[in-house]
Amino acid sequence: MLAVDVVTLIIYISPLVGSAESRRMELNDLQAKLTLRTKQVAPLQNVSAKITVAKGQINDFYKKRFPDQNSQIPSEFGKLAAANGVTIEQAKYKAKEAGVGHLEPVEIEADLVGNYKSLATFINALERDDTFFIINSITLGGEPQGTVKLNVKLEAYMKVAS
Repeated sequence: MLAVDVVTLIIYISPLVGSAESRRMELNDLQAKLTLRTKQVAPLQNVSAKITVAKGQINDFYKKRFPDQNSQIPSEFGKLAAANGVTIEQAKYKAKEAGVGHLEPVEIEADLVGNYKSLATFINALERDDTFFIINSITLGGEPQGTVKLNVKLEAYMKVAS
């Protein structure tokens, strides 16, 4: 038993194993690495539950933001214009080939008339509407009588039956 104690003491003091201070520093370094790695993998915890939640959010987004019928896009566009005191002089709707996610892009080009404030609130309403409108370009023109003409090019998307 005394021999085992002597060998243990020699190993503990030996330069091969290192000093108590170097072992303490190594332990602190390893603890810091463990803390860093734990933080790095934290977002991956419960990933299957997060995927399920994300799928539900995507389905809700599709149901709420993309109409099922062609008529819903011009109808919503017209409602927003009327609600904001904007007159639609002319509007062209052009459906394109369905792409990713079974969505059919619909290009809209419209000439609108109203006062500056009503046109600004209309554009704001388009951006905030549940129907997914993407404004591509706006051309503003004025009239001497105070009305403002606006040419707007935008896109909306419609769900395509899969």
